[in-house]
Amino acid sequence: MSKITAQQLRTKYLEFFKSKGHTVIPSASLVPENDSSVLFTTAGMHPLVPYLLGQQHPGGKRVTNVQKCIRTGDIDEVGDNTHLTFFEMLGNWSFGDYFKKEAISWSFEFLTSKDGLNLPLERLAFSVFAGDQDAPRDEEAAGIWKSLGVKEERIAYLPKEDNWWIAGNTGPCGPDTEMFYWIDDGTPAPANFQETKEDKRWVEIWNDVFMQFEKQPDGKLVPLKQQNVDTGMGLDRTLAVLNGQKSVYDTEIFKPLFDVLSLGQEVMSNDEIRKARIILDHIRASVFIVADGVEPSNKDRGYVLRRLLRRSMVYGKLLNLQNHWLKALIGQVMAIYGDAYPGIVRDSNRIFEVIEAEQKKFGLTLEKGLKQLESRIKNQESGGLTGKEAFDLYQSFGFPWELTKEMAEAIGQKINKEEFETEFKKHQELSRTASAGQFKGGLGGNSEKIVKYHTATHLMNAALRQVLGEHVWQKGSNITEERTRFDFTHPQKMTEEEKLSVEALVNGWISQDLQVKKDIMPIEEARKLNAIGVFGEKYSDTVSVYTIADTNTGEVVSRELCGGPHVEHTGVIGKFKIQKEEASSAGIRRIKATIE
Repeated sequence: MSKITAQQLRTKYLEFFKSKGHTVIPSASLVPENDSSVLFTTAGMHPLVPYLLGQQHPGGKRVTNVQKCIRTGDIDEVGDNTHLTFFEMLGNWSFGDYFKKEAISWSFEFLTSKDGLNLPLERLAFSVFAGDQDAPRDEEAAGIWKSLGVKEERIAYLPKEDNWWIAGNTGPCGPDTEMFYWIDDGTPAPANFQETKEDKRWVEIWNDVFMQFEKQPDGKLVPLKQQNVDTGMGLDRTLAVLNGQKSVYDTEIFKPLFDVLSLGQEVMSNDEIRKARIILDHIRASVFIVADGVEPSNKDRGYVLRRLLRRSMVYGKLLNLQNHWLKALIGQVMAIYGDAYPGIVRDSNRIFEVIEAEQKKFGLTLEKGLKQLESRIKNQESGGLTGKEAFDLYQSFGFPWELTKEMAEAIGQKINKEEFETEFKKHQELSRTASAGQFKGGLGGNSEKIVKYHTATHLMNAALRQVLGEHVWQKGSNITEERTRFDFTHPQKMTEEEKLSVEALVNGWISQDLQVKKDIMPIEEARKLNAIGVFGEKYSDTVSVYTIADTNTGEVVSRELCGGPHVEHTGVIGKFKIQKEEASSAGIRRIKATIE
């Protein structure tokens, strides 16, 4: 098996599924559009939820893409051989078209054929759903694998926690089948996968999800009218496997990043390697998060970004990295990903400014925290710094356990680690509880109220451009059952008169009961019609365009590139009211508005 680069893997995957009738679509933003159920796009399915629920996709019933993703649930595992905060997910999708037979057959073909990855079958294994009281054992999937030449001993039957997918407490769900590769070159793969599935040398590289049920609020599973296929192949992990590397941090993506920091893993201790990997992972993730419009703050996405950056900076200090290491690392991330994601190069000035501003700000906090740490250590008459005080430093200044421990040991003191961990677990439980409250569900809303807010947001965008000028462009939006939040380009605070004018325009259009019409067309045609979209967003060759117009006069009020969904007539929306207008970031304003 010859070596393969990240770009070759992306291209090979997309071209393969294009040959199977799939439309290639671009990656969506890391910031979910009009979805408050999660902070970031966590999987390839996230931007495609409306189409999994039955809405028509501009690309048809078969699409394929490489989706940027962010996951922070396993942040404490980052730095091992497989966990990452930012990753790319290769995916192919069926919206009520093909199902298990085609999905599994194509997965097998891509994995084993010469035109695909050319992996030897003797090093592959597969898992399927074992069945329970809610749903039957997935003999169909197992039978398809066996019909393709997979030995029965290489198929493991696993329970729901391993081979079942659902995005929330209710909604589309179903069994999945996972594909594993034996990474040990020196030892033949075990014959029986069911008995050896816990062996770390079996690495999962692909997952095909079969959405064939809908889970009701009472817990019952009912068959879906539209059966979907949702697949995901992690690019970093697959790249490592294909090139015989034991860690995702050994690939051609991460090697230049290590080189920038002048760090060679072969001469570093295991602890130093882990710290370096965390720095590289977190800065890579931060570059992409900032590129999609997020800035450091003390809440929500901004808090996640701030935590990633500050954790990197603390570890940079622990590794005694040279001055300007952060700037050099950001530049190298852009060099590695510039071809695949040109937006990070196009927006490079802003990315540098945002991250370096946070570095400068945290530098002062870090020095202050170090002084406080030294003071607390010196003031301890006996027993050393308490575990609770060590946790307070972690919570207030972002000091990891290692930094506090090393400084205490430097003057011969020890810290009670059990006490620190007790406080840390309390903190984790509180965070988990808060997250469960904020991010319950997992599917983007399609309720009647949210659909009304979608359409009202289009009207507001049109009104803002009419009142403030055509320099206004959408920079992001977030819609819940209670309000719409809309970010847009504008250099200064809106006046009361401007806000009232926007409200009057929107409510006037609502009262006219204008028609809302959806058309699917080539992107070139949409641009000729002056359809607008999110500033800097990359769109597919075929797009959905929503037009709000007066059918009597032909006057077009709004024409936007959008996935929807929307009401059919504006008269059902209700009364529109701007509740707040404020700065979001430099040159970006934010409106929060409601409808009654």
